[in-house]
Amino acid sequence: MANLVTESGLEKLKKELESTKLKLKEVADRIKEAKDLGDLSENSEYLEAKNEQSFLLGRAGELEQKIKNAQIAQKCVGVVSVGCKVEVENGSQKMYFYIVGSEESDPLNGRISVVSPIGSALYGKKSGESVSVKTPRGVSEYRIVKIN
Repeated sequence: MANLVTESGLEKLKKELESTKLKLKEVADRIKEAKDLGDLSENSEYLEAKNEQSFLLGRAGELEQKIKNAQIAQKCVGVVSVGCKVEVENGSQKMYFYIVGSEESDPLNGRISVVSPIGSALYGKKSGESVSVKTPRGVSEYRIVKIN
């Protein structure tokens, strides 16, 4: 399955993978040092490092898979899609959302995932269209003002 991301989102995944690989090298050194201390059955440094190594290996594999399956979002062409900045009105209030892939979501900074309730409702719509979104606070109406 394709992992739809923006260019900046793909770069972020690549940087995280690079950082994870560096951490794995550090953990491997810690494991070697802990082994040199002798009895591994009661060596908490060794056990902690092995647990961290396991977590990091899993995360590195996950990141590699996401990068391998990454599909860069196309430029916005009048329809809300991943990579678009959308201006909406909710009553008299104007709001701005940047539609991103699920890995890039940061709602507090206006970056909403295409699979979020608002993101999925806006996806595929054009300027002037309205959508109803069921949220924890109830149903909200959004009218698309502008798509960049």
